[in-house]
Amino acid sequence: MSATLHWVALAGYALAAALLGVSLARSARRLPAAATACLAAAVAAHAGALATFRADFGEWPLVGLGPSLSVLALLVAVGSLLLATLGRTGPLGLVLVPVAAALAAVAEVAGFRPTPLAQELVFRGPWFVLHVVLAMAGYAGLTVAFAAGLMYLLQFRQLKGKRFGAVFRFFPPLDTLDRIGRRALLVGLPCLTVALLLGWAWSERFGPSMRPGNPKVVWGVITWFVFVAALAARAGRGAPDARRAALVSVVGFAVVVAAYVLLRAGEARGAGFL
Repeated sequence: MSATLHWVALAGYALAAALLGVSLARSARRLPAAATACLAAAVAAHAGALATFRADFGEWPLVGLGPSLSVLALLVAVGSLLLATLGRTGPLGLVLVPVAAALAAVAEVAGFRPTPLAQELVFRGPWFVLHVVLAMAGYAGLTVAFAAGLMYLLQFRQLKGKRFGAVFRFFPPLDTLDRIGRRALLVGLPCLTVALLLGWAWSERFGPSMRPGNPKVVWGVITWFVFVAALAARAGRGAPDARRAALVSVVGFAVVVAAYVLLRAGEARGAGFL
């Protein structure tokens, strides 16, 4: 049942992304509302898939590539859905919904099922669960900042070239995009910071201790510094600082993704790095 609901969610994300894309291309005013409804149904199906996973296997989908990416996909989709209910911020789904769909698709390919590592790992209380959920919330926050930054740069370029086409009409205003990016970083950084501290404390208590060269530690620290850099880029005020902050968010997100791919490729098979 969890696998079926997961496929339903994936199909819903793909349809919502398609509706938003058509809305941008054709300036169809009714399609964003339909995309939001479709996204809401997909989020409900996805949440049902994770809940059914917990009921079927007796564990939360927090360990292993497939289950972990599925949780991250849900958090990104929930972020997009929340933004869609806050005025003119729904178009951020043009970036966020495809990201959620891609994460859910990779989760399906990797296997949306318990892994041997999950069965061998001993969960001690709610701290491990809180560690993973907060870490995923941090990465979801960075994804929202990336989406806002990317749309900011695209619209800024259109305005600079005095092209007032579909992007200008469909995208949220620059100030709104800048504000969303800033708030996403301000929410994501504390979540990731607490997650890293909890992960360190949990590993010290239950072992094995996380060494500085551990891929999980390296990736988490890289992401933390990306958050700090993106927030530091917002030290000033005005369009140049907002544009610089947007650029740092986009480049930082790319660095985090590239670091994950490289660290994952260099990890021994079955070692358990997300």
